[in-house]
Amino acid sequence: MNELFQKLSDAVVDMDEKSVRELSHRVIEEKVDAFDAIDKGLTKGMDRAGKLFEEEEYFVPELLMCADAMNAGVEILKPHIKIKGISKKHKAVIGVIEGDTHDIGKNLVKLMLETANFNVIDLGRDVSPQTFIDKAIENKAEIIMISSLMTTTMDGMADVIETLKKQGIRDKFKVVIGGGPVSQSFADKIGADGYSKDAANAVKLCQKIVGEEV
Repeated sequence: MNELFQKLSDAVVDMDEKSVRELSHRVIEEKVDAFDAIDKGLTKGMDRAGKLFEEEEYFVPELLMCADAMNAGVEILKPHIKIKGISKKHKAVIGVIEGDTHDIGKNLVKLMLETANFNVIDLGRDVSPQTFIDKAIENKAEIIMISSLMTTTMDGMADVIETLKKQGIRDKFKVVIGGGPVSQSFADKIGADGYSKDAANAVKLCQKIVGEEV
C-alpha cells in the first residue's frame, strides 16, 4: 500500500498525469482507502513539488503541471472517499489570506470537508480580513478557515481575529488556520481556535468544533 502511495507521489512530482490516472484507478480496484491515497500519495507529491519550487528547481509551469496531475487523481478518487458524514450541514467559509495566491492546500481542505458533509463557501485567494468576516456573517457560517503559504502574509490571519474582536463578534465564529509556515504556536499566539497541519486533520478538527466527532 505504501508503495502505491509512493508511486502516486512520484507521478505528481514527475508531472505524469497519465500515470496518476492509472494509479488512481488501481487504488479503487485494490480497494485501498481513497482518502489515504489522496493524503499520503497525491498531496505528498504536491508538497514535494512545492519544495522543488522553493529551491528554484521547478518554476511556475512545472508546478502547474504537477497540480494538474494531482487534480486528475483527486477527481478519480473523490467519489470513493469514505468519511463518516456529520448529521447536520454545518457551514464554513474558507480562503487564502490577502497577498497570497497559493490555493492547492485550501482546495484540498475544501474537498475533504465537503466529502464530510460540510457546506463550504470558498472565498478563493488573496482574501482581505474584512471579506472573511463579511462572508461569514452573510452565510451564517460557524467556522472561518484561513490559509497562508507565505510568512509575509501570516499577519493577515491575526488581523481577522483582531477585527472580529473590535466588532464585538469574536465569540460568534471559530477561527481555524493552516498552511506551510503556520504552526500551533502561531495559532496560540494570535488566539485562533484551531490549527491543522493537513487536510485530513482539518476535517477532524472541524468535526470536533461543531461537536460531531466521528
